[in-house]
Amino acid sequence: MPALYSVLRRPFVLDLRALALLRAAVAFVLLLDIGIRSTDLEAHYSNLGVLPLPVLQAQVWNPYQFSLHASSGLWQAQALLFGLAAAAAVALFLGWHTRLVTAVSWVLLLSVQNRNPLILQGGDDLLRMLLFWGFFLPWGRVYSLDARQRPAPASLRYASAATAAYVLQLALVYWCTAILKSSPEWRQEGTALYYALSLDQVLLPGGRLLYPYPELLRVLTLGTFYLELLLPFVLFIPWRVWWWRLLFVGLLWGFHLSISVTLYVGLFFLISMASVLGLLPPRAMQWLERRWLPYVQAAVQGLGSRLRQWAAPLVRWRPGVRVQVAASLELTPGPQRLLKAAREGLVLGLLAYVCWWNLDSFSRPDWALREQLRWLGYLVRIDQHWGMFAPTVFKDDGWYLLDGTTTTGRHLDLNRNGAPLTYAKPAAVVALFRNDRWRKYSENYLFVQNSYMRPYYCNYLLRVWQQSGRPALRRLDVIYMKEVSLPDYRVATPTREVLCSCEPPTSSPQ
Repeated sequence: MPALYSVLRRPFVLDLRALALLRAAVAFVLLLDIGIRSTDLEAHYSNLGVLPLPVLQAQVWNPYQFSLHASSGLWQAQALLFGLAAAAAVALFLGWHTRLVTAVSWVLLLSVQNRNPLILQGGDDLLRMLLFWGFFLPWGRVYSLDARQRPAPASLRYASAATAAYVLQLALVYWCTAILKSSPEWRQEGTALYYALSLDQVLLPGGRLLYPYPELLRVLTLGTFYLELLLPFVLFIPWRVWWWRLLFVGLLWGFHLSISVTLYVGLFFLISMASVLGLLPPRAMQWLERRWLPYVQAAVQGLGSRLRQWAAPLVRWRPGVRVQVAASLELTPGPQRLLKAAREGLVLGLLAYVCWWNLDSFSRPDWALREQLRWLGYLVRIDQHWGMFAPTVFKDDGWYLLDGTTTTGRHLDLNRNGAPLTYAKPAAVVALFRNDRWRKYSENYLFVQNSYMRPYYCNYLLRVWQQSGRPALRRLDVIYMKEVSLPDYRVATPTREVLCSCEPPTSSPQ
């Protein structure tokens, strides 16, 4: 029995150095996310923007959720919370009071995501779950400021319920998104990527190069489906674990790098690439240390003594440590043993809950998670749905025209900085979006069930334009030029749809 247990636990033994690398990568992505979001403090998080607090609470608020960002409609209050989130992310990167700042970063991430769910995508769910499981992981044990205060670990290998949860969470992301891709375009016809690259709102230059080759797109479509469906199984092979993990990380890095140059998905590809770093085996970490540690040490030596005192622990490691099962896994007597057992039981219970939640996406209705049990998922935001381009790819494509009519009767396109309005299709539709948050908002703006949000966007644009000192407008029309994606490279005639119209408060009705 001990031998069988030893074999079964191998897939869940992780290197502490890889977990530290995961921590630094998650903190880096958090800082990028905060930086991008901070450019739209007023637009996305204040009462003067596209989703005022009364509308949030009336239309999309879940009573089990919480949001510190929803405590004020002032952009200045949002700036303070963003500053706190950035400070926590820096502390997480450095590994300073790691568990505490992990919790702070997680709370603030939940808070800002709950403040405006209309701009979220799948990467936000994954980032949230990485922080959630990270709270239970020892990802500040090495390569951190915390490590200066503690002796070096007896081993660099570690396994627990939290490492099992982390590994299984990564597998669930890809298994679920593959199972949810149930349309013929994904499973039989192989045309899903053709339709994805037909969406000008997300098409990047790399995608333009692939688009003219239907047979290649068919192979890539089926390859994507089976990669997502089958690759996670290698994480649970208990033999030659290091090899299978390198295969998993290498293939997914290549997969997400290819997505980053073909489709505009915001930070999703970076979050996904960061998420797998905790799987790197000891061989890979030893190579990274030999390859990069001397350069990091040389850079540190060039800094002042005070900075050197803080930065040196980040690159400190002990080559004499044996790679074996961590001593921390051994049960300790008294309260520590009870605390550890309680923590392991809590994590296993949460993991079972997460698995059940994911099973809910495609299981029989009588197996579904009961509504009375969903409050926990909403409260701590372990609710998740990995329906990226699933069950099929959108066929409704197009671009926005923000038709502003001046007091003199001229028509200007606010989406092109006030240039004369034209119905010609832009050379690069994706360039009309300032960032992926706006792209996702514009996608949600189209849905009929979100029609309540349309006047707020229209009035926000009109107010910002009027305050800029440019030609006064007497009317603004938000127009969508709908262009349905057709099979076999056929081009549909765009149709004009006026989604919303608004006027300045002082204008008389037209």
